[in-house]
Parts: sequence; C-alpha cells; structure tokens
Amino acid sequence: MQQLVLSLFPGIGLLDMAFEAEGFCVVRGPDLLWGGDIRNFHPPAGKFDGVIGGPPCQSFSPIGNVNKARWGENSIMPDTIPEFRRVILEVGPSWWLMENSVRAYAPFNDCHELTLDSAWLGERQARRRRFWSNLRLEVEMPLLVPATSGTERAVSSCGSVDWKGSRARERARTLEDMLELQGFPRDFLAHCPFTKRKAMRAVGNGVPLPMGLAIAKAVKASLRNERGNDNE
Repeated sequence: MQQLVLSLFPGIGLLDMAFEAEGFCVVRGPDLLWGGDIRNFHPPAGKFDGVIGGPPCQSFSPIGNVNKARWGENSIMPDTIPEFRRVILEVGPSWWLMENSVRAYAPFNDCHELTLDSAWLGERQARRRRFWSNLRLEVEMPLLVPATSGTERAVSSCGSVDWKGSRARERARTLEDMLELQGFPRDFLAHCPFTKRKAMRAVGNGVPLPMGLAIAKAVKASLRNERGNDNE
C-alpha cells in the first residue's frame, strides 16, 4: 500500500521529489516561499502515514548568528523546529523524518540521528546535512567513490554564502551550476516564476537529490523491515 506523506517546509520540493521517486505519495504543506505560514497550519489527525521536512536552518548557521548579533533577532528566520514538533503531535503519523543543519537539534528526545555528506555518496559536492527520525535508518554507501567526490564546496544554504567556500566562488556560480551540484538537470527551473536570486536561494536551501534518494530508500527499507517483524 502506498504511503501518504505530508511534507513540511517543502520549498520547491527537492526532498519531496526524492520520496516521490521511491513511490511515496507526497502532499506539500505551506511554505513562506509560496506565501504560506506553518504557524497557521493544522492538518487532520490520522490521515498521513509519515511526515517529512526541513525547517529553515538560518538559526543554526554561523553566518546567521553573525547577522543576528549585528542586525537583531528579526534579521533571520526564527527557529521553527518547535512548529515541526507541534505538527507531528497533531498528525500522529507512524513515522517522521526531519532534515537540517548539523548544528540543529532533535525535535524529540527519543529519536535516531544520522549525518550524511554528498561526498560520501560519491557526489562532486561536499555538503553535510543531518537527519532525525523515529525510524532507525541505514543508508547504503558506495564501496568506491570517484576521485572527484567532494571536490566542490557546498552550494549556498541557510540563506547565506557557503561558510566553507569563498564569496568569489559563490558569486561565480550560476543557477544551472547549483542545480547540477544538487543532482538536478541544469534546466530544471527553466520556467521558474521566481527571480534568479530567489531561485538560487531555494536550490541552495534544498536537499541534494542523491542524498534525498538515499534517505527515502532507507525509510522504505526500515518500514519494510518493521512490517516483516510484525508478521513474524
């Protein structure tokens, strides 16, 4: 039976695409990018099998802390992990998955934690993200990775230039370059309604497709194992 999944903070749906590719049916919740506000969002209970999402990570980024100190608390997106937790409690799904910066914190005390880097999956980009879930996730890593793995610094995320790289390198990248590093076709946003700057920010804040696929496969495998254990 196909799993019905609610996506929170979906952005332009990069993580959603990975779960859809693995056979999940994803329903997107509100996002500020489209004029929505999760604080006013109250989904029905008992309708979704799972919930996924990546709350904005500006509160946990080094440049975000600099901006806060310089311009005040309202200069960056607020911490919305509590909103993620609230929706989980309202929905009551059998499983959930949250993605964020490695500096973020778990939405619940009793959950599993997994850190991934695109380079570990053999990708050209070095981009590290952390995942939390009530499922125990095991990601299949390639036995061998190409010599070019991790040679490119991460594209912008958390609404800032890449803290690992230089501003000059970041300015030199095009939207098409960023899409390619994130694992998407260079013309993926050819008909995007946003300005190029807004589109680049949306891409930089998203989960790379290879990483998303690895996580979606791990979720599917964990659910399959749980069903198998229930039938024993």
